[in-house]
Amino acid sequence: MGTLGGGNGERPHDGQPEGLSGLPPEWGIIVVPDDPAELATEADEIRRELRHEARQRRWRRRLGLPGTLDPDQPSIGLPLLIMTIAIVATLTSLFAATWPRQQHSPPAAKGRPVATPVPDVTLIDGAGQAVELRSVVPAVVVLVDGCACARLVADVAASARPGVAVLPVDSAVPETSGTAPAGPVRPLADPNGELRRALGLPTPSGTASVALFARGGELVKLVPSVHAVDEFRTELAALGA
Repeated sequence: MGTLGGGNGERPHDGQPEGLSGLPPEWGIIVVPDDPAELATEADEIRRELRHEARQRRWRRRLGLPGTLDPDQPSIGLPLLIMTIAIVATLTSLFAATWPRQQHSPPAAKGRPVATPVPDVTLIDGAGQAVELRSVVPAVVVLVDGCACARLVADVAASARPGVAVLPVDSAVPETSGTAPAGPVRPLADPNGELRRALGLPTPSGTASVALFARGGELVKLVPSVHAVDEFRTELAALGA
């Protein structure tokens, strides 16, 4: 057994706690209890701290971070940082390339909506000649496919201004003799339904569809389902002015 005190056989001075001497002074006074079980709590805390420090050293050694105890361990910190930046840059570029881009149309002048032009559609007249729709404006197109609309065509022709063409259109050249004035009425055929598709009209449902085109070629009014000329009489009266 070691002796208590300064190692020279002397007992500690009165009033001073008994402890081990001969140790570094910064350690303070170390007192050895009579029952070692009294040190269990302190021992558990010290073991936890040692395990925590050991884990930190392992991770720092793996990542090559400063403070690693093994100076010869190659550092992977910088390569890992470069790899992370490269992955982030690649993913950002990928998202930017695949993200749907919203198409922005140039803003229209305030108070002036963008005009819809006459479709680039070629129709067929009764003589089998090709007729470009844009070449016969101003015009009222009455799509009569699947519709018994001879009376409507006659009313449109009677209400149209001079110089405005009335064009009844069907998959074959529609018959209009005896039902409408011959002057402004020019029946045309659209065998493939190109005009209906170009105007975004639904499939025929037993009623006519009407499109009014001004002299400049812009669409003035589109009525998908028409029963009487009164539904667009105002626009028709102004057409061709």
